[in-house]
Amino acid sequence: MQYKALYRKYRPIDFDDVIGQDPIIQTLINSIKENKIGHAYLFTGTRGTGKTTVAKIFAKTINCENLKDGIPCGKCNVCKIKATDENLDIIEIDAASNNGVDEIREIKNKATLVPVLCKYKVYIIDEVHMLSIGAFNALLKTLEEPPLHAVFILATTEPQKIPVTIISRCQRFDFKKIPIAEIKKRLKSIAKKEEIEIDETCLLEISKISDGSLRDAIGLLDQANSFSNGNITIDALYELTGNIETSKIFKLLENLFLNDINSLIETTDELYNSGKNFETIVESLIDILINLLIYKNAKKYFDKKEIYYKDELVELNKLVSKEKLIFVIDGMNELFENIKKSSNPNILFEIFLFKIISPSDEEKEDSEVKKEIVQKKISK
Repeated sequence: MQYKALYRKYRPIDFDDVIGQDPIIQTLINSIKENKIGHAYLFTGTRGTGKTTVAKIFAKTINCENLKDGIPCGKCNVCKIKATDENLDIIEIDAASNNGVDEIREIKNKATLVPVLCKYKVYIIDEVHMLSIGAFNALLKTLEEPPLHAVFILATTEPQKIPVTIISRCQRFDFKKIPIAEIKKRLKSIAKKEEIEIDETCLLEISKISDGSLRDAIGLLDQANSFSNGNITIDALYELTGNIETSKIFKLLENLFLNDINSLIETTDELYNSGKNFETIVESLIDILINLLIYKNAKKYFDKKEIYYKDELVELNKLVSKEKLIFVIDGMNELFENIKKSSNPNILFEIFLFKIISPSDEEKEDSEVKKEIVQKKISK
């Protein structure tokens, strides 16, 4: 049997299975219950947050022949069709490769035809922001005078590129990044079903790396599983992602706050020679520093956060002032943007270290040396 990627295998098939988007799901269910189906919807949000998945579930649900309180029966002809791409009345279009006027005009012509099996003919247009100006104009005409049986669901990661005239004719839903705790819970469930050995630390690390994208998190779990032969360790995960151990990250920050430039440059060379990803490392550094800033300023909120390195943060806190911490975070944010565009990230990282070492501390040290020299001269 052909292997199926985990993110496809565990893609939600009904509203109950969707996580992290409760307000959107509740609104859509209520509209189905009250039979208030709009003719156009706009789903926006970052990758892997469930836009296309929810669009498919919504398309299938509104076409169920025996809906009860917004819940599909699971037994009718529509519900028995497992994949939406097998349903002739649910049409998925990738606007990245079908972005011309002719493609949208074809949609307009076909949308006038009555559905073959369903109540509604649903068009899901993914990455809709990729459409050309002419194509948007053609789509606008369709949205202005849609057939009664047609529903359009537009999905995009970049809503700012969509003309206001299009947005104004859609019900807009903004999909949020999925919380780390929700992602971790889903990963744990999948790991159990797939008999993957993985500890809590690894689950949390994958959840953080995915940056609110459940699809990315499941994909990384799948990749790590193949790499580790079913027994995922934190070391294997770091090797796979190009990141470094949390203990080394804290040692690096400790040396930074102690102004130990020799140790820092030595560490940078080791990271470069071992092929580590500096973009990922800087991202991890920023994440830890932000949590340290929260610890300094909002301890009640910090105590509620699920962080496995709280003890290390408490110790690191003793080495840096709030002002210096903010200064370092600002510098690292700038460094992160520059590293993404650079072919020599290690050099940029080293330059950053030289810049960040506090000049005032060096000047104080230099001043003390000068005072000693003066005192020796006077004593003579």
